[in-house]
Amino acid sequence: MGKGRLEAFSDGVLAIILTIMVLEMKVPHGNSLSSIIPVIPVFMSYVLSFVYIGIYWNNHHHMMHAVQSVNGAVLWANLHLLFWLSLIPFVTGWMGENHFAKTPVMFYGIVLIMNAIAYTILSKLLIKHAGKNSALSQAVGKGWKGILSLCCYFTGVFISFFNSQISICIYTLVAVIWFIPDSRIEKKIAGKETK
Repeated sequence: MGKGRLEAFSDGVLAIILTIMVLEMKVPHGNSLSSIIPVIPVFMSYVLSFVYIGIYWNNHHHMMHAVQSVNGAVLWANLHLLFWLSLIPFVTGWMGENHFAKTPVMFYGIVLIMNAIAYTILSKLLIKHAGKNSALSQAVGKGWKGILSLCCYFTGVFISFFNSQISICIYTLVAVIWFIPDSRIEKKIAGKETK
């Protein structure tokens, strides 16, 4: 079956997630510069989550561009990913409102873990559907970033019991690693189109 509806639906859900996150940020009370200080943690958690959603959207777009069709298993895996992505506004708001306290930071990390697992499942099913010799399969390869990310997320969740600020630094580091777009899929697709 075609992939167009899956892409359109996913883009719509991600747009709604971003909208919900920005609507969760409340306007500061007061008109002085000092009135912004209480909302700085909320803004910082928003920026981190916005970057994460952007990373998932970017990689999802590249992955979908590399395949010609999807099947039922891919549709369910995509919904599974969207479910975990839809929890990001909740943990983002909780973490920001509580100034990066231990429990919200721990749950933020758990949601990041589940997003990474869901994305991995989706990519594996897309590769299986497209075939081992597909452009996607050849471009993705072993995916060291995914393994490193999961290790960092688990470490961040564990460390959050002792120091939530270090956990936030770890989550930010993973976002920085993924912020630089992975050009493997683009290069593989460009190579196929020029042949």
